[in-house]
Amino acid sequence: MHWLEQHWYRFTPVSLLLLPVSWLYCLLMLLRRVLYRLGIFPSIKLPVPVIVVGNLTVGGSGKTPLVLWLASFLREKGLRPGIVLRGYGGSAADWPHGVTPQHDPDVVGDEAVLLARQSECPVAADPDRVRGAQYLLREHRCDVILSDDGLQHLRLARDMEIAVIDGARRFGNGHCLPAGPLREPASRLRDVSLCVTNGTPQAGELGMALTETGLCRVNAPESWASVGSIKGETVHAVAGIGNPARFFAQLRRLGLQVIEHPFPDHHRYAAQDIRFPDNLAVIMTQKDAVKCERFAGDHVWYLAVEARPDARVGEEVWQRLKEKLRG
Repeated sequence: MHWLEQHWYRFTPVSLLLLPVSWLYCLLMLLRRVLYRLGIFPSIKLPVPVIVVGNLTVGGSGKTPLVLWLASFLREKGLRPGIVLRGYGGSAADWPHGVTPQHDPDVVGDEAVLLARQSECPVAADPDRVRGAQYLLREHRCDVILSDDGLQHLRLARDMEIAVIDGARRFGNGHCLPAGPLREPASRLRDVSLCVTNGTPQAGELGMALTETGLCRVNAPESWASVGSIKGETVHAVAGIGNPARFFAQLRRLGLQVIEHPFPDHHRYAAQDIRFPDNLAVIMTQKDAVKCERFAGDHVWYLAVEARPDARVGEEVWQRLKEKLRG
């Protein structure tokens, strides 16, 4: 997949060769949406509002930080949000899982554990998001459901869709899988409620920034340091996310000299992956940290970030929710 990804963000002989398969894929995705709209494939409507946060492209775009921000925003409004996600990378034999901060990320997925630790909300991991959401309603009496990724999981009916766009890579070469990075044609964005761009927004989009809040020691979460305290130093940068280059560029903007160590998205780390023959600090993402804390040394840190979307994101979400709750 990593080899193929090199052809997604430009036009190459390989991407052009794959275009017929891409067109067939687009046709099948369109047919699937039509079947759901006609009710031939049923969508399950929950008794509470459902907000889906997703994206069109394969790989990370900033969905999970936005979900965390939305969870905090909704709690401040007096609601009881619950978060459902697929639990990608988890090896559990049975689902759903009510995820706790102590859960093994190898069982329920790294993003599920991260959300359980950061959101202060009930979290359910289940490849069947309908079943996971029903678990949250039954066990925690949530009055709004946030789905982290799930734009294409149409069996769960939704009241609002938020598409997160990578402001740097956007839609690559503009083609669907496997010729390009799109899960659905870019025209799908006409149907979503909001487009939020992680970076500089274009016309019709709202913006969002990921702001660094500090460095946290992976094996001792109570131990924090400011990013400025290591400015100018050379560090090992480790990232097993959808777009490692974005993380490495972020560290360079903070004034660090970076030795890059990219891994595949949702990589299952072993101790040797973060062990290097020097005494330099190792910095990773929050998502990587939940999988490394058991064997990380004192020199291993993660960069804590938080989403800061345009004010209009909160205004739009709250306006739509009030209408739904009144109904």
